[in-house]
Amino acid sequence: MSTGQALWRRVPPWAVDAGLVVLAALDAWINLYGEATRFMWACAAVGCAGLLLRRRFPLTVFLLTLPMTLFMDVAVAPIATLYTLATSTRNRPLLAGCALLNAAASTLAWPLSDALSGDQTWTFIQFVYTLATAFAPILFGQLVQAGHDVARQLVEVEQAREHERALYAQTVLARERAQLAREMHDVVSHQVSLIAVQAGALQVAAKDPDARDAARTIRTLSVNTLDELRHMVTLLRASGGKETELTPQPTLADLQQLIANSGIETTLTGGLPAGISTTAQRTVYRTVQEALTNVRKHAPGARAEVRLWHDTQHFGVTVTNTAPSRPSVALPSARHGLIGLRERAELLDGTFTAEPTPQGGYKTELRAPTRPA
Repeated sequence: MSTGQALWRRVPPWAVDAGLVVLAALDAWINLYGEATRFMWACAAVGCAGLLLRRRFPLTVFLLTLPMTLFMDVAVAPIATLYTLATSTRNRPLLAGCALLNAAASTLAWPLSDALSGDQTWTFIQFVYTLATAFAPILFGQLVQAGHDVARQLVEVEQAREHERALYAQTVLARERAQLAREMHDVVSHQVSLIAVQAGALQVAAKDPDARDAARTIRTLSVNTLDELRHMVTLLRASGGKETELTPQPTLADLQQLIANSGIETTLTGGLPAGISTTAQRTVYRTVQEALTNVRKHAPGARAEVRLWHDTQHFGVTVTNTAPSRPSVALPSARHGLIGLRERAELLDGTFTAEPTPQGGYKTELRAPTRPA
């Protein structure tokens, strides 16, 4: 950013608007001095003062400048309002109509009989010239709007790249954990199983009661170890998330903070039964996290609704977003996030779906059977 742009951005908007009001009033005073009626002065005052509200009501302020444009040859007020309108709307037929209105008001003289009695050729030439002048601020405003869109899309592209890098790191971590799970299952569980089998055989064959008790204890410990090992292998295969998953995992208590930090206008409704396991809570959290990430990535400007629900046999979460309100950039995606969510749902004996809605939005849903913690 150049020094001039940095200094310009430091100027408060109210100061810019006040400066435009002064310039527009000076422009009107030069054209009306010595030959204006009170009605003309009133039209000029309304048109100039309306510039203070041009950012909030650009179309209304433009219409307020038409009377003063009809009575005098002014340029500051209509150009400022046309530029502001062009930066705030994408309705090009509306912009073209406003340019035609401004050109007609600038070309026609008051009273209208004076304009119709003069040289019609010169009136047409003046209309074309004024129309071209009116389109200049509109084109510049559209260019500024396109520049803002490009800057916003560059930010979204960078966020998408960060998300893709995080997904790649997640995939690598999942691969390492899956390999560790296979090693533990193939080597450790095999050895512990042999210990349990030998202890069972010793328990049956031993004559001494103390030896049978010791063999029974060894067999019980081996079986418990195999059960704990099976749970650990399941967790290793189910994790594979970000590196922060090595720290304490999020639960439903962290869901409100996740929504608050998402940067998306999101509403949270419903609830889940109090007895669901921490694994199920973590799966719900990751489902909402991935859904909101995809909304921010693929549907800029959309609103989202997170609905927690449960009945006598199932519980789940449904995340629905509206259609995007701003143009988005087509970005490549390996869909690792959705694949991971589907695997998490299968570990709960549940289902995961992600599909578009008829309204142009998207719906993500997790559904799983209710189990005690």
